[in-house]
Amino acid sequence: MSATVQEHSPSTIAELAAGPALAIAEAVRSGRVSARAICEAALARIGVVDPRLNAFTHVTAVRALAEADALDAARAAGKALGPLAGVPFAVKNLFDLKGLPTLAGSKINKDRPAAARDATLVERMVAAGAVCLGALNMGEYAYDFTGENIHAGNSRNPHDLGHMSGGSSGGSGSAVGGKLVPLSLGSDTNGSIRVPSSFCGIFGLKPTYGRLSRARSFPFVASLDHLGPFARNVADLAATYDALTGADAEDPAVADVSALPTLPELERGADGLRVGILGGWFARQGTPQAYDAVARAAAALGAVRTVELPEAERARASAYLISMAEGAALHRERLRDQPADFDPAVRERLLAGAVLPAGMIVKAQNFRRWFHDRALELFAEFDVLIAPATPVPAPRSGQVTFVLDGKEMLVRPNIGIYTQPISFIGLPVVAAPIPTEEPLPIGVQLIAAPWREDAALRAARALELAGVAYAPEPVL
Repeated sequence: MSATVQEHSPSTIAELAAGPALAIAEAVRSGRVSARAICEAALARIGVVDPRLNAFTHVTAVRALAEADALDAARAAGKALGPLAGVPFAVKNLFDLKGLPTLAGSKINKDRPAAARDATLVERMVAAGAVCLGALNMGEYAYDFTGENIHAGNSRNPHDLGHMSGGSSGGSGSAVGGKLVPLSLGSDTNGSIRVPSSFCGIFGLKPTYGRLSRARSFPFVASLDHLGPFARNVADLAATYDALTGADAEDPAVADVSALPTLPELERGADGLRVGILGGWFARQGTPQAYDAVARAAAALGAVRTVELPEAERARASAYLISMAEGAALHRERLRDQPADFDPAVRERLLAGAVLPAGMIVKAQNFRRWFHDRALELFAEFDVLIAPATPVPAPRSGQVTFVLDGKEMLVRPNIGIYTQPISFIGLPVVAAPIPTEEPLPIGVQLIAAPWREDAALRAARALELAGVAYAPEPVL
């Protein structure tokens, strides 16, 4: 391994920095380019493009350059670099980043002490060689599907700046969709990875509940919270997921279940996978774009049978009740002491959760086991189930209502009609982007049995190989 880094033109480095994560890592490991050059190119693009996207709330340039220099020094000393060597990434600002207050999209948290240590998943990214460029915009306290934030401003859609990025991981979706970074991390309680993936035209992974550590991240609903990655292609997504897995005593919810390595399995595609289509609730209320995306994915994966996950509407309602109640309990003191510092829309939902009768929450939790068992019955017959990720492509920023199934409905609570029933029982999902004839893409959910992220990723790779699922170029 040569210690000498080859010289390239700034345009060549900028193109590489905006490209696939694994191509960056291979170039850095081989010495074809320095980690510093990649980092500087990514920072330069953020400086030019992010004022339009508003994806970042903090750019950690000093930290990033120091991490890049450490990688270059290690390579020059003959040390082996990790699988994500030199790859720029950023994280939703509910992840702890050493030296920054963990905002969780709020005004109130600006007064918190700076984090003393990175979140576990950030540490694992850095251990794999990735370089952290900063913290990303999000909906306040993750209670959001739109990507709109009254404190930091809205993160914007990289395919049309007048449209929503999706939430609550809006900055994470916008940053990857806009090619500011190849990888980002977000969270998903009721759909907050899958909705931005659908709106921003990228791949996102919501893992099985208990698969990835949530240690040193700001919670929303502990019984529903998941953390996971975004990427512009399936191999990058799988490599990131592989780097993030592992037990962590600091998060008691992390299960002692070994993860199957996903990256080497991708080229098997859908070979041998039994794929079905979710009907019923998942075939109602959406737009033609949502159903066309499902039909195209189903055709590419050879899925012909439609099945129903019974009581999905009730599962969605139950997830709402649990989210409201747990969120209200988490924020009780803040609601009492600083009510004026909340986004009014978030505050009102949390206050409503504070007065829910306990019996309703007990009933919702009891129903959860029944619904989980019905899903497992389906997975005795199928490895992957296809459903829409969102009922519509991204609405316009600030849009209050849209028409679903002939009815005018509120945008904010109804973007997640297809994601919430799946979060409710913690199933792993890959959201895959399906470009449309319009500028705005839309996504499908590839839902697998618990602990079978590998199956969902293989199905996504099969769609990618078929040319059905891919990240379209941003308009920036």
